[in-house]
Amino acid sequence: MAIVVTYHDDLNEVQGDAALATLLSAPHARAPFDRLEWWRMLEKHCGHFPLIAVARQGQDRAVLPLLRKQRDIIALANWYLFRVAPLVTPGADAPTLLTAMAADLAAEAPRITLSPLPNENGETDLLEAAFRKAGWTVFRSQCDVNHVLPVNGRSFAEYMAERPGHLRTTLKRKAGKVTLSLESHFNPESWAAYEAVYAQSWKPEEGSPAFLRAFAEAEGAAGRLRLGLAFAADEPVAAQFWTVEHGTAFIHKLAHTEGSKPLSPGTTLSAALFEQVIDRDRVAMVDFGTGNDPYKRDWMELVRPRYQLEMYRPKWPGNWPRIVRAALRHALGKG
Repeated sequence: MAIVVTYHDDLNEVQGDAALATLLSAPHARAPFDRLEWWRMLEKHCGHFPLIAVARQGQDRAVLPLLRKQRDIIALANWYLFRVAPLVTPGADAPTLLTAMAADLAAEAPRITLSPLPNENGETDLLEAAFRKAGWTVFRSQCDVNHVLPVNGRSFAEYMAERPGHLRTTLKRKAGKVTLSLESHFNPESWAAYEAVYAQSWKPEEGSPAFLRAFAEAEGAAGRLRLGLAFAADEPVAAQFWTVEHGTAFIHKLAHTEGSKPLSPGTTLSAALFEQVIDRDRVAMVDFGTGNDPYKRDWMELVRPRYQLEMYRPKWPGNWPRIVRAALRHALGKG
């Protein structure tokens, strides 16, 4: 059966394909970043107008969420995303579908850059092989890391017993200094408290407050939200925004006010949320997203690489200087 490759900048067209809509729906998508709703919010709140590439063969689908950037194409990503990955109908011939897509994309752009890509299930390997087979010149490099905690059936008490001594000491000394609130449904007053904490924290200005609120509202409506707040003297001093689905807890945002540092409210709040997701939600994995912040090592136990793929059409003259520069970077170990 022939493979047909199409491109969609109207997400209603994506919704109109039943097999595709099923692949991108909450019961099937394994993370928020794989859902059509996430892409809709990027379009509405971040001005990211998507280019959804779809390879179809019968009822099988392979999907790459993309974005045009002048003449080039990049992954449909923003600062809240943990990773980008190809989405393929279970049981479909993923290499064949993605190779057909890569070949067709040669008519869409001279260069494609995808990041941050995981490789736990061979996603980066699969894409690299597909684009190479389709005739692209491909450069692969590590662009980031992802800290995760495989729970491995432990209780929260067992997990905490294995944390670094300084972390357990801090919790013992500071646990009674703040009061905590954990919520699984969206509450406008609690979200206002989260925003107030963030505004007084060390964190940079929020990339898109409207996007984040819309995401929190949607996750709250679905029961996937885990919003934690810590209070001192009835004032919010720490806030954390997690979600839980398909056995994974995702840590999206965390902050504490600068003035509350002596109370260590963030540490106390983190412990409460870990207890929630391990003992009550019974997740198998906690995902702390990208970035190599030192504090993540106290809570997480595994570091996974995130990759970037740079793909060039070798016969396009405008790419020749880029290919030479990329080859030199990789030869010098800077890619």
